Amino acid sequence: MATFGEFDAMRHAFALAAEPENRRGPNPRVGCVVIDSAGTVVGEGSHRGIGSPHAEVVALAAAGDAARGATAIVTLEPCSHTGTTGPCTQALIDAGVRRVVYAQTDPNPLAAGGAQVLADAGIDVEGDVLAHLAERINPEWTVAVTTDRPFVTLKIAATLDGRVAASDGSSQWISGPAARKYVHQLRSEADAVLVGTGTAIADNPSLNDRRSESSHQPRPVVLGRRDVPADSSLRSNPDTIWLRTNDLSEALTDLFEQGIRHVLVEGGPTIATALIEADLVDRLIWFVSPKLLGAGASAISQLGISSVDAVLEWTIGDVKTVGEDVCLVMSRKEYVPEQISEII
Repeated sequence: MATFGEFDAMRHAFALAAEPENRRGPNPRVGCVVIDSAGTVVGEGSHRGIGSPHAEVVALAAAGDAARGATAIVTLEPCSHTGTTGPCTQALIDAGVRRVVYAQTDPNPLAAGGAQVLADAGIDVEGDVLAHLAERINPEWTVAVTTDRPFVTLKIAATLDGRVAASDGSSQWISGPAARKYVHQLRSEADAVLVGTGTAIADNPSLNDRRSESSHQPRPVVLGRRDVPADSSLRSNPDTIWLRTNDLSEALTDLFEQGIRHVLVEGGPTIATALIEADLVDRLIWFVSPKLLGAGASAISQLGISSVDAVLEWTIGDVKTVGEDVCLVMSRKEYVPEQISEII
């Protein structure tokens, strides 16, 4: 059974995994701490993103000879497959560690099974230590690799009466400047930002993070069969992904196969309604602006619900004011905190 010293080391590994430099994306965020028999940290590290050394390899390199006979504390079950880097299980075996303690069992079928490989090599292995917390470090990645589609965050900005545009079609700006800046932060946290062809034609968006402090740009995605004007901003971006389909499941599968694990959807009522109807929204971020229009396009179209008994219920995980607007973060399932400070 994990000791208190190992619990503390695991929490430190969580913090390493969640460091801002560790990009979300095709790979999970992972932290590793190597401790000796006295509980002293002799090496630590985290995975910085696809193509970079895994957390275990970084921590073992830092530990050097001190890794022999030590305990490796890892936030995710060590992988047993060879991808862009070698298997972490072999690195741990070669380093001569005595014990491996991990939190989350790897949900990725391509990489799972590392615990058994380590046990077969004579290493003492204990898993599922603080696993309920570890899963919150990579909620998007975990959903993606278990469903074979990206985690979907749907963003909506509407007036108090649920309008996203006035009766004349104008929609800029429903939300205030602080909320719009916050959306740019949300873009930076996603692998891709998706709109439909209707939004692409009407608004000519760039779908990028325009903050000066931005360090990551998501890939723009346009969904739909209609042509977008040749002079649109998205056509001049070579990273734009064009999904010539109206089939949401097909589109999300395509994005997953291109390495997209988290997509932020900023489309209009048509896409928003279709995603909700298909139960494909993992996180709903709804900005409520203290304004009234009385008419115009509604944020959500008909869902085929005729009775209050059939209402779709959402779990509110967070409510905050962003400038003059209110932001609600919701999920159809158990809410997963976005900030590591909420779990360590």
